[in-house]
Amino acid sequence: MFRSLINAAKVARPESLSLVGAFRALHVSPVVMAEPMKKKKRLDPAIVRAREERKKKKLEKAIRKLEKHAKQLKPIEEMEVPYRLRTEIPMRTRKLPPMTAEELENRIETLKEWARHRGKVAIAEASWIEKMVQAQDKALQELRKESEELYQAAIQIDPELLPYRTKGCVESAPISNYEPADGYIHDVSRKWTS
Repeated sequence: MFRSLINAAKVARPESLSLVGAFRALHVSPVVMAEPMKKKKRLDPAIVRAREERKKKKLEKAIRKLEKHAKQLKPIEEMEVPYRLRTEIPMRTRKLPPMTAEELENRIETLKEWARHRGKVAIAEASWIEKMVQAQDKALQELRKESEELYQAAIQIDPELLPYRTKGCVESAPISNYEPADGYIHDVSRKWTS
């Protein structure tokens, strides 16, 4: 039908050429605004396999890196030494004169004597505690022979032994009609993601 209209317009008089102009705007198929399809290249299977292996190795490396960094703790800013102080370490170290052999021997002897003294004190305290525990056990056994009621009363925990007091709950009920103060809080703490 479309062809017959165009053929009719060719043989018609010049006044009927306006009919052909109207038919030029008529399209049967959609306009393709693209280049023709390119022919797909044939790739060597070995090259494709090598590319896949490279991708796989890259992913494994990234996973290993993430696992390695996951074990690292978040840095605490207060524990880090500022860079300025680290650069000033040589300037801040004191130049002490070397100790003489006699002074060094004197210090070593003093430390050894102190260690011996503390060892004797620790042994004496341990033996004293052991004697007290044995005396307490012996007294409790004698008390049990005399009276079971007195023994049960003696082994009860003394609440006055430790001065620990608790009183009620620590949170109070909300205040009715309380209006908080206006203001803007600027949070400067760092956000850490894992």
